[in-house]
Amino acid sequence: MMTVLAQHFRMTVILACGFLQSVTCVAQKQEAPSYPLITHTPYFSIWSSTDRLNGSVTKHWTGAEHSLIGIIKVDDAYYRFLGKETDQFTTVLPTADETPYQVAYTLSNPGSGWQEATFNDAGWKTGGAPFSDDRQKAKTFWDTNDLWVRRTFTLNDGTNFDNLFLRINHDDNIDIFLNGKPIYHKQGWVNNYVFLDLGEQLKANLKAGKNVLAFHVCNTAGGRFLDAGIVRKVETEDSKMILEAEQQDVAVKAMETNYRFKCGKVDLSLTFTSPLLLKDLALLSTPVSYISYQVRSNDGNKHQVSVLLSASTDIAANLPTQEMTAKAAATGGIKLLQAGTVEQPVLKKRGDDLRIDWGYFYVGASKDNSRQYIAADEPSGIRQFLQNRYEGPVEKKGKRLSLNTVVSFGQVGDAPADKFMLLGYDEVYAIQYFGKNLRPWWNKNGNRSFNTLMNTAAANYSAEMKKVKNFQDTIYTDALNAGGAAYAQLCELAYRQSIAAHGLVESPQKELLFLSKENFSNGCIATVDLTYPSAPLFLAYNPELEKGMMNGIFYYSESGKWTKPFAAHDLGTYPLANGQVYGEDMPVEEAGNMVILAAAIAKVEGNAGYAKKHWRTLTTWAQYLDKEGFDPANQLCTDDFAGHLARNVNLSAKAIMALRSYAYLADMLGHKTDAQYYQDRSRAMMQNWIKLADDGDHFTLAFEKKDTWSQKYNLVWDKVLDFHLFPQSVFEKEISYYLTKQQPYGLPLDSRKTYTKSDWIMWTAVMTKDNTEFERFILPLQKYALETRSRVPLSDWHETVNGEQTGFQARSVVAGYFMKVLNDKLNK
Repeated sequence: MMTVLAQHFRMTVILACGFLQSVTCVAQKQEAPSYPLITHTPYFSIWSSTDRLNGSVTKHWTGAEHSLIGIIKVDDAYYRFLGKETDQFTTVLPTADETPYQVAYTLSNPGSGWQEATFNDAGWKTGGAPFSDDRQKAKTFWDTNDLWVRRTFTLNDGTNFDNLFLRINHDDNIDIFLNGKPIYHKQGWVNNYVFLDLGEQLKANLKAGKNVLAFHVCNTAGGRFLDAGIVRKVETEDSKMILEAEQQDVAVKAMETNYRFKCGKVDLSLTFTSPLLLKDLALLSTPVSYISYQVRSNDGNKHQVSVLLSASTDIAANLPTQEMTAKAAATGGIKLLQAGTVEQPVLKKRGDDLRIDWGYFYVGASKDNSRQYIAADEPSGIRQFLQNRYEGPVEKKGKRLSLNTVVSFGQVGDAPADKFMLLGYDEVYAIQYFGKNLRPWWNKNGNRSFNTLMNTAAANYSAEMKKVKNFQDTIYTDALNAGGAAYAQLCELAYRQSIAAHGLVESPQKELLFLSKENFSNGCIATVDLTYPSAPLFLAYNPELEKGMMNGIFYYSESGKWTKPFAAHDLGTYPLANGQVYGEDMPVEEAGNMVILAAAIAKVEGNAGYAKKHWRTLTTWAQYLDKEGFDPANQLCTDDFAGHLARNVNLSAKAIMALRSYAYLADMLGHKTDAQYYQDRSRAMMQNWIKLADDGDHFTLAFEKKDTWSQKYNLVWDKVLDFHLFPQSVFEKEISYYLTKQQPYGLPLDSRKTYTKSDWIMWTAVMTKDNTEFERFILPLQKYALETRSRVPLSDWHETVNGEQTGFQARSVVAGYFMKVLNDKLNK
């Protein structure tokens, strides 16, 4: 029997005797904004948003529920240690994603009284929901600023008006009336269908017979959408039999999240492992995570123990209303359950706030000690476990099905007993690249089956756990030695998130492609100004992955598909990499990024072979920067959320660093004349930069714009690449000034706002003179991670005054936290 490594955390769960007995939970200190559980790709990514693992429904990084439930049975007592039962609803008035319906609507202001039940809407238009300006989503197309909608419906006598919720998706500002009475108002929009607890308002205004829901939606920016219905929350008796586990501890490591629970007479250790080893592409690309369990008696007696994992098929759906199919797929030494949508729209959707709805989700466990069954829903699956009924159909269709795996530990005494389960996802096709659908890297040749992959992962469990432990220790030790304990903790939090924001495939040209998704910033794929900030982690541990982020951009230019004299911003919207979709170029930004990164790769590898392959393209970009880079015109940079800025001093610094990088590469390749020219140009630019940006005790945000300031994080390459172009006095002056601008949760990005980008703070901190000064920038970031009330996967854009998320989450750019590690590897 394969066992969890002895070094693993042990977790315990308290089980109480008697199903109504209460348990006092120990308060759990925050160790992360959100806790990574399963992390592989932008689609296969499951998190816990509460400090107690059983305090909330587990979620996809977008916030959609991807429910995993864990319940342990000790003798005759049950205890939930993982996740929380999803709320169950029954439909009273369906939304359009459940059942088509018609409404009356107008795009012109109808005047007063339009919301009243008695209003005559005979002159209004009739159309089907949903309303949207996205023709792929809309039943009725809507592209004006205002929309008025009246939905008339009838409720039967005896309808239960208790525990009602409004199920709605709207974009953006909305007012809602029921039979003429206002019941809801919101400024802003929601990203998906949400359940609004309007029970009192609904109960007070609904009636048997005819009712009218009236909506006024006002679009102020971005998209448009409206669909709404009414549901009733259903309470289950089974939940009363299950107590919450008492969590004792949690620790987030680079590739593991470890929990300890106490279960009265039994202790449980629980470890989620995603073996994302950067130096092992075969293992890195294998989309299989492990859940490891270790149980032992703590009272000297033996106890009968079994564990249930109930996984929702929502993990394989974009929306919970999609029709699913699930089946048993036992093979080799493990039992498997498999689930996917009936439709299987492979690579048919692109966008930001989306989940995958093609391919198949798998749950596996050893044949020797497990039982598996499919249930119609989560409550049914749990009920069967409580009743010791593990039978079920070998195949089932429906919505929100439940995949249930029960592992028996038998009689457990003082000696620890170890078991594990596997969760995997077969995307079948992962990326579309200039019109060609590409399989994920692990099956790039299309000759491997996922069943075999799961069996291999099970057989290699012990060996892979050892690899994880060794490399995980390396990650921590490198960060600890580079920047101290607080810095190492932040690097551990960033590691899995940064990798899992990418898809790994092979191009038709047989090149590695490691393509990022702009999570909650616009959904773009292979964005160059994500490749740039995320570079340090990959340069430090596997520069082939950094090349994988750049290869597609080089191909885009060198194939003639992109003809401008600077690099593209992106290759499309994830997962479709068919060409730039961002509406505006970032010429200096992207050209500078690509040239600097080519030099960084050469520095790490000790040769300029990669740059030589793309020398003509790099030369075109360097020539552009030579002409346009020093005093940038009014344009966007990577911090595009801050708006356009002319004469951007930090962007100018990027251009200078890029030209010095080009000189470095030219020298390595023997182009001595070019090397001398660009070295002289970068030096002259540097001297002029100091003159035009000087503002006494610091340097300005824009040239000759006094009483402004900004982080000059692009200058970090002068140190990391060992150029020594800028005088040390420039760094000392800037760092000293920054320290006067610190806020409780970090250094603001610049003088315009108090928000910041944590990846840039990490780069700025590397420009300090010693680790004591370095830590003064790091400790506020640690405080942010441990105190923020924004319980989402680590946001790189937050407010320095209160630690609240400003925007963005789960993005790859937190790999930039490893800049200090990279600097130490290259220069010590």
